[in-house]
Amino acid sequence: MRCIIAGYPFDLTASEVEQALNGIAPEPITGESVRIGRRTYPVMQVGAVVTRQDRRDFTAGEVTRAMRRLGFTCQPAPPAAAPLTGPTDFPGSAAAF
Repeated sequence: MRCIIAGYPFDLTASEVEQALNGIAPEPITGESVRIGRRTYPVMQVGAVVTRQDRRDFTAGEVTRAMRRLGFTCQPAPPAAAPLTGPTDFPGSAAAF
């Protein structure tokens, strides 16, 4: 399948992607991810391995679209942690008086 990542055309197949990532340990997932084989990888790691380009040269969306077209399952970024809420008893607050 032909896809454009970072302005460059790539002819990729699912088996080539699986082979390229064979033996590479997944990095911690902090954003979008893709399931390849039995492992889940960050899409930016997959893009860097498959294209051999710097991660600053492409977006997660470009890699996600390409991986979906190849038949891989992609997941959105995990939800951000909710900010902690607590008492507002700090100097200068109305509750402190």
